[in-house]
Amino acid sequence: MRWMWIDRVVELVPAQRLVAIKHVSMAEEHLHDHFAASGSHAAQPIMPMSLIVEGMAQTAGIMVGHAEQFRHKVILAKVSKAEVREDATPGCTLRYTATMERMDATGASTRGVVELCSPELGREGAGGSFREVGTIDLMFSHLDNNMQGLAFPEHNFVFGEGFKTLLRMSGVIQ
Repeated sequence: MRWMWIDRVVELVPAQRLVAIKHVSMAEEHLHDHFAASGSHAAQPIMPMSLIVEGMAQTAGIMVGHAEQFRHKVILAKVSKAEVREDATPGCTLRYTATMERMDATGASTRGVVELCSPELGREGAGGSFREVGTIDLMFSHLDNNMQGLAFPEHNFVFGEGFKTLLRMSGVIQ
């Protein structure tokens, strides 16, 4: 995975639940285009919903991969539901909570809750609190078990060095 849309894993109950956080920062280039100032309108930087969905996919994908010690190439197969009711802006913290609904040899389905702590409520851990702003339900495929006969690299290209570093820093793997 080339881009990381989560910053840290904060809780893991193997094969059941994983919680990750993402701090939204003006240092992220995509915020300068969504939405840039134009004419009489001031800039309104917001994190695109597609990237919030990707953050949940990474959170749930790590949970699914961890359940089998990252032996499988876990890929997102379907976004079953994606509803986010508030914008994430610079200074906000997103909390992704993924829970396992079903898992078998072919893949898994997960339920996700997105929560937001905005600067107006105070920073997370400094009196701020999270509020639920959306749900994202996903389905994953164990690529090698479903695409028999097609040639894929032997190494697990899904959980590359970037994810391994994140997981080591979060205490999920050694």
